[in-house]
Amino acid sequence: MTSPMPADQTRPRPPLLRNRWLLIGLGAILIALLTGGTMGFSYLFLREPAPAAVGLSTASPTPSAAMATATTDPSAGTGATASPAGGSSTTTGGGLDGTWNVDASIGSFSDFSGSFVGYRVEEELANVGAATAVGRTPDVTGSLTLAGTQITAVEMSADLSTLQSDKSQRDGQLHRQALETDQFPTATFSLTQPIDLGSVPADGQVIQATATGDLTIHGVTKSVQIPVESRVAGDVVTVTGSIDILFADYGISQPNSFLVLSIADHGTMEFQLQFTKA
Repeated sequence: MTSPMPADQTRPRPPLLRNRWLLIGLGAILIALLTGGTMGFSYLFLREPAPAAVGLSTASPTPSAAMATATTDPSAGTGATASPAGGSSTTTGGGLDGTWNVDASIGSFSDFSGSFVGYRVEEELANVGAATAVGRTPDVTGSLTLAGTQITAVEMSADLSTLQSDKSQRDGQLHRQALETDQFPTATFSLTQPIDLGSVPADGQVIQATATGDLTIHGVTKSVQIPVESRVAGDVVTVTGSIDILFADYGISQPNSFLVLSIADHGTMEFQLQFTKA
């Protein structure tokens, strides 16, 4: 004779009990997102997209915006303008020939319309997946010299210790690993060959060229060729460019973090520079 099934195996679970386990399961998922997956939750639902790659199509100022940086000169009559601080009019100040300095008063770092140097690296994050890490610093100084149809000199310096991304944790790690900005805070570039522009740039004209020079990152100097674009807009010269950097070439070790599953062995150095005439 078959013995009866135990009572707890024959009776259906009360709806209240089933709902309780359902709530526990949902709660576990939520906890995973908000604890170990805090970064994943914020990345998926709260994080803004990575900034666009540099290029003159998005760089500011345009010719009209450059004129907007000028201030009205009361002594020159209605509608007259004075040049931006530190600059002189290219139409009345002897043309383009001369030294042009990076001008921090042009544009803004908050919307990336000003001068900056930065990086762009692909990474794989725990609980998130593929992501693009972008960090930039506005602390850039330097100059270029124009003579006729050539750029004869460029000297640039950037403070990498002030790089900012969308994650303060990432920024803090770069002080101690990878770029190790506590030990190597400065990146520099020095032009070693004149850049032939072909013709004297006209206002609003976009010129593409290659800048050959010495790039120093992480205490290591390499000769590089950087594709650049430039545009004269009123009293402002805007230069943008980027170059792929293999970390091993500069003695840069890939950073370690429990949130980062993997990171590419290379990244992009990008820059946008706003110059006014000295």
